Amino acid sequence: MTRPRFEEASTKIVATVGPASDSVDRLAELIEAGVDVFRINTAHGTREDHDRVLAAIRQAAEQTRFPVGVLLDLAGPKMRLGQLVSDPLQCDWDMRVSFVRGDTPGSPNELTSSYKRLIDELEVGDRVMLADGTVALKVEKVTADRADCRVTGPGEVRSRQGINLPGVKLSVSALLPKDIDNVIWAVKNDIDFISLSFVRSASDVKSLKSLLQGYESEALVIAKIEKPEALEDLENIVEESDGVMVARGDLGVEIDVADTPVAQKRIIRVCQDKMKPVIVATQMLESMHHSRRPTRAEASDVANAVLDGTDACMLSGETAIGDYPVEAVKTMNRIMRQTERQLLGLQRVEPPENNHVHPVTTAVTLAATGIAETIAAKVLVIATHSGGTAWVKSKSGMRSLIPTLGASDDPKSVRRMSLFWGIKPLLMPQIDDAQRLISEICQWGRMHDKLHAGDKVVFVAGTGVMKRANNFVLVHTVE
Repeated sequence: MTRPRFEEASTKIVATVGPASDSVDRLAELIEAGVDVFRINTAHGTREDHDRVLAAIRQAAEQTRFPVGVLLDLAGPKMRLGQLVSDPLQCDWDMRVSFVRGDTPGSPNELTSSYKRLIDELEVGDRVMLADGTVALKVEKVTADRADCRVTGPGEVRSRQGINLPGVKLSVSALLPKDIDNVIWAVKNDIDFISLSFVRSASDVKSLKSLLQGYESEALVIAKIEKPEALEDLENIVEESDGVMVARGDLGVEIDVADTPVAQKRIIRVCQDKMKPVIVATQMLESMHHSRRPTRAEASDVANAVLDGTDACMLSGETAIGDYPVEAVKTMNRIMRQTERQLLGLQRVEPPENNHVHPVTTAVTLAATGIAETIAAKVLVIATHSGGTAWVKSKSGMRSLIPTLGASDDPKSVRRMSLFWGIKPLLMPQIDDAQRLISEICQWGRMHDKLHAGDKVVFVAGTGVMKRANNFVLVHTVE
């Protein structure tokens, strides 16, 4: 085992699994390169595919002995084009195309959609964006069975590409029957994180949480922000969620692309205020689909997300279908590390007020971080059953470059900590005995050449760890 590594990035990496990365050996390579969480995208593949991918992830985690987390991304009400008569279809300026009911278009200029109520919800003057916003249409006439549109932004479209309707409020639920089926599958397979697509209000998140509670699942709910309505109800959505994803692909189509960077910063800031993990996603290293090196703009994009305070960045096609998945992860890790080094060793701000966190836990965690910085500790160790104290450390307002181990005796908690900024998860068989914990951490550190005689280690735990209020800080010098 080479991970957790003290010298790796504190900002976490989420990698999407696809044909380019779904073998056990490749997944193990990606873990060693720096992946903390693997994403299974239910918009693609069958249940059999997802079973096979999850089994491969579990095997790779066992092979590397690193507790990588798993995020199941629900497809939600994503609208897609049906099969085109002429594939691809070149949409020229001022060209007329029409959406028609059913699954079979009658001519090259007729389009069908996976969303059966599309024609019912379109109105004259509405904008329709195709293929991630590369082609734009304007609705000019709507009848019972068709919506006639004019091309206002030319380009090429292909079958199954996405449809976005900026400004159109759809009546469809964020949780479709196929999503509920995937949630049940996730619960049965002990998935760590479930992301909900096209969230529009906090009630969407509550619906998913209620479903999970009905199955007594501990999976954390990640709300994907990709609709204008979500930005309008952002504070409530973040409050209700366990974490948030800035899904810039659809968000950048649903709102003006010029507004997307500001929206990203706002989302991250609200997540920081409410102490919730946040993931920045989509097109972070897009050119690495077919190139071994990113563009300078992409490197700056990753660095700025780190500087803004994101907990994690996500790779999509780069690792799912790209030519260089391992190189993409290594490159992202390197950019993150270099950016983090430019930060002050300790960024101390007033910790946000949060009713869900015991004030003693926050105070002791902040103090322990300050102690570790002051004495130049080799590592900070947080003993936690549920991962809650590690979560407080990652969101406390003090982002330190001192390596922090989240030691837990619960495999589920260890996997959940894989998304927490700066927390390096470590499974320990017993953490409720302080002397044994110290001995096992020192033994682990010596075995993996992380700790040497004279190194100082700061431990944070509760009285016997079982208490919610963590009130135990100890500084140990390695013998």
